[in-house]
Amino acid sequence: MASRTLSRISKVLLAPALALGVTVGVASAPASAAVWSSCDQWGNTSLGGYTLYNNIWGSGAGSQCIWANSGTNWGVNANHPNTGGIKSYPNSKKVINKTITSLGSLSSSYNVSVPSSGAYNTSYDIWDTDYDYEIMLWVNKTGAVGPLGTSQGNVTLGGHTWTVYKGTNGANEVFSFIRTSNSSSGTVNILPILKWIKDTKGWMGNETIGDVQFGFEITSSSGGLDFATNNLTVSSS
Repeated sequence: MASRTLSRISKVLLAPALALGVTVGVASAPASAAVWSSCDQWGNTSLGGYTLYNNIWGSGAGSQCIWANSGTNWGVNANHPNTGGIKSYPNSKKVINKTITSLGSLSSSYNVSVPSSGAYNTSYDIWDTDYDYEIMLWVNKTGAVGPLGTSQGNVTLGGHTWTVYKGTNGANEVFSFIRTSNSSSGTVNILPILKWIKDTKGWMGNETIGDVQFGFEITSSSGGLDFATNNLTVSSS
């Protein structure tokens, strides 16, 4: 698996520098009319408290179009070649901006439709405000994809059982929680996972959680595949 050398946010901000390594073609949006759609490499918009990103950031990418009926109902048609390396991470982001100890709750529900072919994962990508720590929660995966780092064993947290990996991409620490079986819908109680990393393992301090992103980390989708977030909620207190 290719290392994540830049945060999802900095990938958007550094679009001109990265664009040289990406070929972006034209893919089709869904036939039904959407509130917003974009085939731009860095296309983004805000809807109902969520920010949507097309986010084609990897080298050797093909075409990808994002559509959205809302910040919580959206999808992409992606046609990325059958080669290694992550091509894109289209996602919907909710800003939290609270320290772990000041959070009373942080949870999310998801419902997705994903293809049976290709290589990708459906994942949460959670960042502290300084982008020192990246917490990934993979709820499903297909094809030749895998997390950074080394396995730390299994743990049951937040309503799911995960295999945990700890690693670094050279820019930040990465903690990946890979669900032991694929899921297309469910609820994740995120706060106990953050507390386990902080208190039980001591891998990070009382960080301020900035972004909770949810989307599809796509390595290959040759021929054009559809990914849809039918419903998403991210709530905190």
